[in-house]
Amino acid sequence: MEDKIKTILADDHHIVLDGLTALINATDDIEVVDVAYNGQHALSLLETHQVDVAVLDIEMPVMDGLKATKEIKAKHKEVKVLILTMYNNERFIKEIIKAGASGYILKNKGGNELVNAIRTIHQGDQYFSKSVTDKLIEDLQKKKRGGVNPKLTTREKEVLKLIVEGNSTREITEKLFIAGTTVETHRRNLIEKLGVKGTKGLIKHAIENNLLEESN
Repeated sequence: MEDKIKTILADDHHIVLDGLTALINATDDIEVVDVAYNGQHALSLLETHQVDVAVLDIEMPVMDGLKATKEIKAKHKEVKVLILTMYNNERFIKEIIKAGASGYILKNKGGNELVNAIRTIHQGDQYFSKSVTDKLIEDLQKKKRGGVNPKLTTREKEVLKLIVEGNSTREITEKLFIAGTTVETHRRNLIEKLGVKGTKGLIKHAIENNLLEESN
């Protein structure tokens, strides 16, 4: 019988670790050799255990999953890293891939996907949840159409910056010396151009896509 795939799990929620450990240990070919509660803890386990795959959450105290991935790949190149997270965000995904992770799956998927992902990356391949790859393809297509960061006018950039900074319509009119109706027109145009819902969506999109940096 072949040796089992040895894994460690890192998550700051103990109940999550308990459930994942039980799920993985129920398989015939994978075993959890230990668990960690943050990225630094996971790194220390690699010094004392033979590990094939490290399954890491993104958000953890002390050291998050992104930093831990970079450290693991720098010190333990043979260990494959699988990210398990709630975030289906293009920037997170790209940062994790750049850090050296072999897979990225979402926590809201079934246990079978986690097991399949561990097996896949252990064989030297990559594994990403379908919704993750769909997200990357969607964002790529939007960029090709100019839909993620379309060309904004100088005035639109000025209005967007002030909106993100929390200024009201009245405050924006006073700072830019334009009418309130003009401010609202710019706001509607920005929402339509960026394909978001409302002012909250506008602010979130601007921050996540570095639109404020582009306006400087």
